[in-house]
Amino acid sequence: MLLQVGGAVPTSTWEMVLTASPETQFVLAVLIVFSLVSWYLIVLKWWQFRRMRRLGDRFLSVIEQSPRLEDAYHAAMRLPSSPYNRLLREGVHFFSELKPGTLKEGAVLAPSALSTTQLEAFRMVLAKEVAAERDAAARFIPWLATFGSVSPLLGLLGTVLGVMDAFIGIATGGSGNIAAVAPGIAEALITTVAGLAVAVPSVMS
Repeated sequence: MLLQVGGAVPTSTWEMVLTASPETQFVLAVLIVFSLVSWYLIVLKWWQFRRMRRLGDRFLSVIEQSPRLEDAYHAAMRLPSSPYNRLLREGVHFFSELKPGTLKEGAVLAPSALSTTQLEAFRMVLAKEVAAERDAAARFIPWLATFGSVSPLLGLLGTVLGVMDAFIGIATGGSGNIAAVAPGIAEALITTVAGLAVAVPSVMS
């Protein structure tokens, strides 16, 4: 229930937060932590994906300018580490094990260089590396989904606790008019608003 200092009823959201019950303040504190962490993850993943796009553009530019596989490989390895050159490195290393000397000067790759079994193994290796890079890029994203789904429920919990506390205070004080009920209900709804404020950016990102 709202703690009225000196009998004064809070007239702003900030005053309601400061004079709220311990249960409401605890829920709000947890939601603030969730909000800070979610915004940190949003900015972090935005920066990572932006950097990945820039590295991808540089990688494709280098590959297009290289006339031979060996030139493309060495040029890509000089670029900053990225999923693209790591995938190329694993593919070239596996291919070199299947066909030694492929990257040597003057080597010619015949149309039927790999058998069906070798092609399938090559495909499986590349698929494994792609999955690993995709999992690495998606790291921490499930936490945003967790915050997006848990925050509204936590806000609803705070609202229910606040309403219960308000009605207990009304029953104890023996006053049930709108002036007595409104502050407690307003306090309880703060956690719902805070929960939605945390969930919406997390889900949209």
